[in-house]
Parts: sequence; structure tokens; C-alpha cells
Amino acid sequence: MVAVPDSVDSSNANMSAPNPPANEKPFALRSAVYTVGFLLMVLGIIPSLFHLAGMWPTSTEEAATVIRDFWSSFQRLLGVAIFAIGLAAYTFCSVWLIFHGRGPHVEFDPPKIFVATGPYRWVRNPVVITLIVTVFGEAVFLGSWGIFGLVIIGIGFAHYQVTRIEEPRLRDRFGDSYVEYCRRVPRWLPCPPRADSNP
Repeated sequence: MVAVPDSVDSSNANMSAPNPPANEKPFALRSAVYTVGFLLMVLGIIPSLFHLAGMWPTSTEEAATVIRDFWSSFQRLLGVAIFAIGLAAYTFCSVWLIFHGRGPHVEFDPPKIFVATGPYRWVRNPVVITLIVTVFGEAVFLGSWGIFGLVIIGIGFAHYQVTRIEEPRLRDRFGDSYVEYCRRVPRWLPCPPRADSNP
């Protein structure tokens, strides 16, 4: 705990951070959009132009073919990256829940202890989210509209399962502590933990 010097006005010391404007987009969403846009430019658009320029003197292929082949390879690379990140995150969140919850994350053999630490401070359903991200990576790598459809169906099924089955059972099992947890932590969109939440 940091002591407040005597020369500092106590009213200033107790001031909280200003609230963002009501119409401001969520911080996580804005950060994701900026990051994706930046990476798409730096890792996709600019390299594709340099790739075309590098092949131009020796290649007999048309520019459109070269660019198409580049983006096809880029798509597979992106799919591998999404799949790897999703699988690693899924494994981490699953192990965290199993270790701290003292049980597997299945309805017929649920964890014995309520877990609100680690990734569960950021979002209530990280296992489901990371699993969907992993399958999405497969869809991107294969360029499969069928697997994209599976992702959409999976999102709908996951929302139904969580809201209609899992959450009511958790409220019955853990009572007010889970209700407070739901009030504080979002269901699907990760949000930085509040300062007063558990580490």
C-alpha cells in the first residue's frame, strides 16, 4: 500500500479515474480492430507488393496470379497462427480450470471449486471462446465454408448451452458468489479485471 504524502490533498488522492464517454467503443474491441488492421497492413498488403516486385523480373506469371498465390499462402499461414494460438489458449484455460476447480470442465463431472482467477477474471467462458477460435483457425487454413458454418453453429450452440444450462446450474451450486461474479465479469467479450478482483 502506498502512503499519501501530507502535502497531497486527500480529496485528490481519493479521486477515481474518469469514466469513459457513454458512446465510446469498448477498449478491447478498439484495440483488436487497430491491431488487426496494423498487422494486415504490415504482414499482408505491404509484403504482397514487395513479393510481386521481387518476382517481376524473372516470373512469367501475370501480376494477378502472383498476388493470388501470395494471399493463398498468407491465408494458410494465418490459419496456422490462429489455430496454434487458440489451441494453446484452450489448453491453458482448461488446465487452469481443472487444477484450480478440482475437476474436469464437463457438466456430468463438474469442478468442485468455483474458479474466478487467472483467465476467468477476464471472461466467464474462456474455454468455449478459445475452442471456437481454434476451429476458426482450421476454417481459415482450409478455406472451408463448411467449417465456417460449423463455427457459426458452434457459437449459437455455445450461447444456448451457457445461458440455459450451465449458468443456472452454477447459480444453484455457488449462490451469491457466482451472481456477483456474473455482474463483474462479462460472458463473452474479455475485459480487463477490476482492481478489487482476485488475482
